[in-house]
Amino acid sequence: MPFFTTTNSEKSNPIDIYYEDFGTGKPIILIHGWPLSHAMWEYQVPALVENGYRVISYDRRGFGTSSRPYNGYDYNTMSTDLKNLIDHLSLKDVILVGFSMGGGELARYVGQYGTANIEKLVFLSSIAPFMMKTESNKDGVPEKVFEEFKKNIKEDRLGFLKEFGNNFVNYDQNEDKVSDAQLHYNFALAASALPKATLDCIDAFGKTDMRDDLKKIDVPTMFIHGTADEVVPPTPTAKQGHEIVNGSRLEMIEGAPHGCVFTHTEKVNSLLLDFLK
Repeated sequence: MPFFTTTNSEKSNPIDIYYEDFGTGKPIILIHGWPLSHAMWEYQVPALVENGYRVISYDRRGFGTSSRPYNGYDYNTMSTDLKNLIDHLSLKDVILVGFSMGGGELARYVGQYGTANIEKLVFLSSIAPFMMKTESNKDGVPEKVFEEFKKNIKEDRLGFLKEFGNNFVNYDQNEDKVSDAQLHYNFALAASALPKATLDCIDAFGKTDMRDDLKKIDVPTMFIHGTADEVVPPTPTAKQGHEIVNGSRLEMIEGAPHGCVFTHTEKVNSLLLDFLK
């Protein structure tokens, strides 16, 4: 199984990041959402590989098959893990695609390392640039929502994840688009993550302001978001990001929930391929 050791360690113990690398051609890195793993890209990887791209997906620290350190679930650390993956594979002119929480790695990567080695960026159902409601971000989500997430995870993590999985795809509205089996699989992925990682990532994706990071983006960028996303509202995220990033493209998928990769797969793949070309 392919792993690389990131420079971020804990108590001198190495932290190994699991990744998969398929196809040849221009490299694309897919960064998964919370609380899933690289496996969420099951229906994007073959579509991209079959269209001539080299597709790399990996498990964020604490999730999937990667190492499970107790700390390090902040965007500075996690974007450094991404940088180390790019360096490990000696990638050039990389296309980065970040779903939900994964959009934060894209933003902070640019904030920390710039775009010299990046060709394009795709923010898909992304939390960037800033989800939390503040005086300067009035369309955001109240902080109490994230605190309630944390409380529920501490008290009944699996119960929370089951309900969250339904909300992820607006299951009551999309029973014809996503199966019970897919929900069970997503639940298994989420349940297998380190509980501390699941908990700590809430502050990262919910409370990190990346508006200044997005101001540094100077490569072609696309924001994709569902109009029916009940997990990550599009106004403080995709729409605000589109306003910040000069020349960016905004694609709103009518009726799509947060987990549009499962319910609106063909549309998502079509938008990705069109933009990449």
